[in-house]
Amino acid sequence: MPASSLIPAGLVDALRDARHVCVLTGAGISAESGVPTFRDAQTGLWEQYDPQDLATPDAFVRDPALIWRWYRWRRELVLRAEPNAGHLALARLESRLQRLTLVTQNVDGLHQRAGSRQVIEFHGNIFADRCFVEGCTVTVESDADVPTCPGCGGHVRPGVVWFGETIPDTALNAAFGAAAECDLFLSIGTSSLVYPAAGLAEIARDAAAIVAEINPQPTDLARSADFAIAAKAGAALPELVDSLPD
Repeated sequence: MPASSLIPAGLVDALRDARHVCVLTGAGISAESGVPTFRDAQTGLWEQYDPQDLATPDAFVRDPALIWRWYRWRRELVLRAEPNAGHLALARLESRLQRLTLVTQNVDGLHQRAGSRQVIEFHGNIFADRCFVEGCTVTVESDADVPTCPGCGGHVRPGVVWFGETIPDTALNAAFGAAAECDLFLSIGTSSLVYPAAGLAEIARDAAAIVAEINPQPTDLARSADFAIAAKAGAALPELVDSLPD
């Protein structure tokens, strides 16, 4: 099948022949669903706050109720969003390939809602809850301003990775392993600036994988990528999947 106007024929060939595709997604793909990026989310009552001052362990210790109010507001924003054509295309692509590993920097769960099964959440999930003391995942059944852990009684926090914290080893090792083993690496809607996620493309390239970027605003990665598509995920990804032979 001929390549579309957005998708180079060489990328279609690489995707068709790949045994393992590794995909990295960033805020851009969720922005297409109306989920504001981290900084763009500061509107209304929250304009007075720097988001970095609301996303650290120290901030939670100082005022856990404030942090919870912010995250409940952000959860409401995400719940109003729906997976877009880019999310849905990646879920379709997973079902058509031998192996696809999806690594996301987003915490909104839209990939899973779209139907993707193999998702590595680099920064956690905004709907998860964790004990601030023990770090374990917990189920919160109360509507208290600051929920408490049913095990130790300590404060419960949102299950995301904050500034000053490290990516969980399980997610990090799985993502690095996938990047090193893949035949094709797709970087979608991410700035390619924030490490360690930005290093995944380098790992894939060093392992002789083909690297492609899909981003309406080309990043530094575009200069070294084998393919760089200046388009939104919702436009490019459905065409990419539809370009595959049946």
